[in-house]
Amino acid sequence: EAIKTVPATISGDFERFMKWADDRRRLKIRTNADTPRDAAQAVAFGAEGIGLVRTEHMFFEGDKIKAIREMIVAKTDDQMKAALDKLEPMQQKDFEGIYEAMEGRPVTIRYLDPPLHEFVPTNPDDIKELAKEMNIGEDELNQVISNLHEVNPMMGHRGSRLAVSNPGIAKMQTAAVIKAALNVNKAHPEWNIVPEIMLPLIGDLAELKYVKKIVTTTADEIIKEAGSDMKYHVGTMIEVPRAALLADEIAKEAEFFSFGTNDLTQLTFGFSRDDAGKFLPQYYSAKIYENDPFARLDQNGVGKLVEMAANLGRQTRPDIKLGVCGEHGGDPASIHFVDKVGLNYVSCSPYRVPIARLAAAQATIENEK
Repeated sequence: EAIKTVPATISGDFERFMKWADDRRRLKIRTNADTPRDAAQAVAFGAEGIGLVRTEHMFFEGDKIKAIREMIVAKTDDQMKAALDKLEPMQQKDFEGIYEAMEGRPVTIRYLDPPLHEFVPTNPDDIKELAKEMNIGEDELNQVISNLHEVNPMMGHRGSRLAVSNPGIAKMQTAAVIKAALNVNKAHPEWNIVPEIMLPLIGDLAELKYVKKIVTTTADEIIKEAGSDMKYHVGTMIEVPRAALLADEIAKEAEFFSFGTNDLTQLTFGFSRDDAGKFLPQYYSAKIYENDPFARLDQNGVGKLVEMAANLGRQTRPDIKLGVCGEHGGDPASIHFVDKVGLNYVSCSPYRVPIARLAAAQATIENEK
């Protein structure tokens, strides 16, 4: 919108400048987008795909939050299935909207990542209202919420750990992704959509194999029933340091890696992004750290894990696709580093795409020198 308000000559110069940048950069600028609107905005800014769809953001809208709360308080398999059956078409509709907006460009969909306690209320009045909506006792709901409490939820029951303990969630999300892709592909066969399913917070090959089996069994059945030969890829986020150390093993099952550098930074430094703001200013003034490691990638520590994991992954799977997602994907210095390491794409928020496109071109030129 801002570009439209400036004189045509300046706008034209900007477009020529961005074309110059696009002709020179190696890295693709995928974007983080959770809605069709975000996806369309990213494309308008020149994004070549989506590197991170955070499916949990979809659950907070309208009736979806009610359905996921029904899933959380479910006491029987039938109750769990009923809740998941409500969620599936809602997720499918969201995915269809994103696929439509991206017009055949690659889309990487991350499965449910945050701990379940984020979906339940903490205010007593809200708890009382939810108990009434869910038709359960207030004491019973309080017990459920209490059971969800974790001392350190960032390092607790979240990511693919949810899929191990609740396989129905992964099955539901897989069905929604595949059915959405099939529907949009049917309407637009020229797009040849190939879903990219990303499993978060994996730390072990056996863990990845377990969750991937849930995905592939569900996906293959749906594709077969549709009489389709649609392909899809299953990969993982490298955000647990152990996954970076074992990347050659992880790559046996993962068709792509996306480095979730936000969590990888938290787990490598040993402090959370939410809490670090209380003490990091003192670290800057004492010259212990020069920059906020959540804004600019720590190349010496976290970056070493990224480079090592990329090299190990390529040893096992030479054609593995490698990307980085998170706000580091929009930081010029971080982009310069991941281009040097040889990653294929960076993914950032839609409004940082133009900066990332320019930074990627500058990084390519500089690194080639």
